[in-house]
Amino acid sequence: MTTVAKKVGGPKQLLALVAAGGYVIIRGVEAGVIKLVKKDNKEKSTSKVLPAYKFIIDGKDDKGLIFSSGDVFYVAARHDDVILIEKEKDDNNPYFVSVDWLMKVSSFKDNN
Repeated sequence: MTTVAKKVGGPKQLLALVAAGGYVIIRGVEAGVIKLVKKDNKEKSTSKVLPAYKFIIDGKDDKGLIFSSGDVFYVAARHDDVILIEKEKDDNNPYFVSVDWLMKVSSFKDNN
């Protein structure tokens, strides 16, 4: 360590060089992290938005889904005749429903 300090002009200069090097490394890492966060946020903002549908009648299904005309819901997933929906402002989400039933009580149209 003393040999390195002598080569750079003394312990004060060595301390200054170490501090400056650490500062440069920290700022470089910070810039990289900021760039990654911005890229991640951009990807999230351009991600696919689920289409919104509305119930067209008032009612309740046999699994506890209570809905009113105008209530908004989103189709989260689908497998054959079963659809997973999430109703807006409902703490009991999600709900599994059939395609045929959903077409009868809402603005949802089967495109498959």
